[in-house]
Amino acid sequence: MASFKELLKLSFKSEDTEEWLDVHFTRPIGLAFALFWNKLDVHPNVITIISIFLGVGAGVMFSYTDLMHNICGVLLLMFANFCDSTDGQMARITGKKTLIGRMLDGFAGDLWFVSIYLGIVFRLWDQPMPFLDTNWSFWGLVLCAVAGFLFHSDQSSLADYYRQIHLFFLLGKEGSELDNYKQQRDTYESLPKGDLLSRIFYFNYANYCKSQEKRTPEFQKFIVRWKQNPSEEIRQKFLEGSRPLMKYTNLLTFNTRAITIYVTCLLDCPWVYPLVELTVFQAMYMYMHSKHEALCAKL
Repeated sequence: MASFKELLKLSFKSEDTEEWLDVHFTRPIGLAFALFWNKLDVHPNVITIISIFLGVGAGVMFSYTDLMHNICGVLLLMFANFCDSTDGQMARITGKKTLIGRMLDGFAGDLWFVSIYLGIVFRLWDQPMPFLDTNWSFWGLVLCAVAGFLFHSDQSSLADYYRQIHLFFLLGKEGSELDNYKQQRDTYESLPKGDLLSRIFYFNYANYCKSQEKRTPEFQKFIVRWKQNPSEEIRQKFLEGSRPLMKYTNLLTFNTRAITIYVTCLLDCPWVYPLVELTVFQAMYMYMHSKHEALCAKL
């Protein structure tokens, strides 16, 4: 029987793509939870649903200005993240991977952050804007909507895409979830009309893949040519160029955002968080994108 340390190592996708905080904090706790829930024969999808309630609850807590509500928000979002780590690790340990699980997993994170952005909007509504003699009101909604829908979503989806690309070249198709629009669209069109749930998933997932592909024209040219002539030398050169960019894919996923939310809400300046999305995170996104495209064009 595998030890806890061996199971933990098996739950990592790769050393290149794992964050320090996840390796030393989130994943061990997630695995402990996974082993506990697995003994009780709880399905991973149930854990994902619990994470939705925890994450949405965090958004509600962040809508308050007092310290106790905000500490509760921090704890709820942390436990939502532990559950998110748990359901993936449980699915890998038990082999209980389902289409509904894939749908719930993506849906859960979206609901967390929609709730958090709405919580910030409600919190700011009657508060004065810094250095101005007017309240945030509608402008808080505009700020959070732009940060969330126009910036956050693009940053997260491209960071995830680059991570899956790296895993594909590092571990092969089996170690990656790198998919493409045509493949997912073909799956959608092959499904019977009555299979509504699967059709909804593959329709949305195909469009998600399409948005990633539209923003990476140089990579699309590169992957077509590499598949025609899969050179080991080029694969190694790609990994050498891609590896330094993995820190940006990590910074643009959950942990850095969560820490920024914790700090700004606890200090009662939640408007700083969407501004960080618009400036610091966007600068990292643009740098990561330009370097990756330049690497692919060069190779």
